[in-house]
Amino acid sequence: MKLIKPALIVLTVGLTACENNVKPAPTPVPLAPVADCVFPNQQPAPGWTCHEPVPGLEVQAVGTSEVSKAGIAFMNNRAKADALANLAEQFKVKVSKMVKNYIGTTGMGTDETVDAAASSTIKTISSQTLSMAKIYKSRVGPEGRRYVLVGLDEPKTRAAVEQAVKTSMKNEKALWQEFKAQKSHDEMAAGIAAMED
Repeated sequence: MKLIKPALIVLTVGLTACENNVKPAPTPVPLAPVADCVFPNQQPAPGWTCHEPVPGLEVQAVGTSEVSKAGIAFMNNRAKADALANLAEQFKVKVSKMVKNYIGTTGMGTDETVDAAASSTIKTISSQTLSMAKIYKSRVGPEGRRYVLVGLDEPKTRAAVEQAVKTSMKNEKALWQEFKAQKSHDEMAAGIAAMED
């Protein structure tokens, strides 16, 4: 029995020493928050430069211009032209959906004529149609690139849609004659402009 006690004492001392040497788990280091939108050099950027929706704008697009020795006015114009080209593409998609939804839901025409009407309207959309667009925001990024946001609010979008549809109706009289029996051109243009895409 006397031999067992020293062994227990040694075992107890050994376990106590092991307990004291156990290091607590390291506290995790919080990661730095990552911005949702960043410039090419990874610095945080305004959300609109990454195409986040801007309240009040029905259709919007961003344009950029690289650094130019021609100066800031030249860069602004180039960025605006880029943004308007991007806006025109988005606007065409939106109007095409609106035309298809309107003609499809009113039971006017077959799938073929619905597609033809949408295509006809898209063809008439030009830079003149989007002349109502304006610059809402601009920024020079840390890398020197110019960023510009252009857009149309809801009333201007409706007016631009109506204008595109009316012009299309004038240019494609045979196509639109099919729909004219049920609605006047003005009624139809207003109805399409009121559609949600």
